[in-house]
Amino acid sequence: MDILRSVPELARLQGPLFLAIGVFDGVHRGHQAVISTSADHAQAANGTPVVLTFDPHPEKVLRPESAPHLLSATQHKIALIRALGVRHLLIINFDKQFAATEPEDFVEQLVAHSKPLREICVGHEWSFGKNRRGNLDLLKKLGSKFNFGVVGVPPIKANDEVVSSTAIRQAIERGDFARAAAMLGREYTILGTVTHGDNLGKKIGFPTANLSAHSEQFPPNGVYAAQAVIQGELRLGVLNLGVRPTVAGGKSERVLEIHLFDFNRDIYGKDVEVRFVKFLRPEQKFESVDALVAQIRRDVDQAHELYRG
Repeated sequence: MDILRSVPELARLQGPLFLAIGVFDGVHRGHQAVISTSADHAQAANGTPVVLTFDPHPEKVLRPESAPHLLSATQHKIALIRALGVRHLLIINFDKQFAATEPEDFVEQLVAHSKPLREICVGHEWSFGKNRRGNLDLLKKLGSKFNFGVVGVPPIKANDEVVSSTAIRQAIERGDFARAAAMLGREYTILGTVTHGDNLGKKIGFPTANLSAHSEQFPPNGVYAAQAVIQGELRLGVLNLGVRPTVAGGKSERVLEIHLFDFNRDIYGKDVEVRFVKFLRPEQKFESVDALVAQIRRDVDQAHELYRG
């Protein structure tokens, strides 16, 4: 996939260009509809489809104190968009300077650097530009002025519920993976980078990979049967999410760590994509490390039974 980092780079792509624009956090079924609609229109007109998104999530810049957890941090989002077969992805750095851009100016930049711009496709409620003044109606007026089409994709429903990033976050926060999957169009996963921990798992016979998850949305604390994809390879294991009350000494930071079965490679610094297969039990504090180890053995046995079943 060809990744562009600035609007002027659009000039090197063969036109006409068809732009699918959005934040696309989670690349859920609604986002997929925007991207596929744009791609279909481009194919029919022998044009070039381009997905345009932003990094970081605008809320991280505009309202950092209340910004939501992400369904997919940028590297994860890139992987999900690539998996859709997208050939050209433009990622615009979203900072305070860009946030101050008037919507008309942003569109004029797209027009100026596309050879030519034939269509912009967005979600029906998409807003953009300074003070979010840009919307579908303004886009259509600018389309008439600059001779490009505008498509607003209507809401997509799953089980009679409108698909949205907010609804998916709420489902994951409650541990309702089935509801989240219905709206995502796939199982929910978290992409994390393996970081160094305290090596306690190795000392007690259950080595774990600690994952830094880039602000992505966590489900409830607890122990889960889990799958992990590492460098394209699927592995099975048991995952613990929580504050590790038995060994953490009162620390409140949530830790995501996974014990992979029959795995002993050095993967520090590697990205791992984790799927929560089944909730096994809540996190709890044990009287001793020995009691913790005994419970981990039971967790591992339960997960093995689940995978064999």
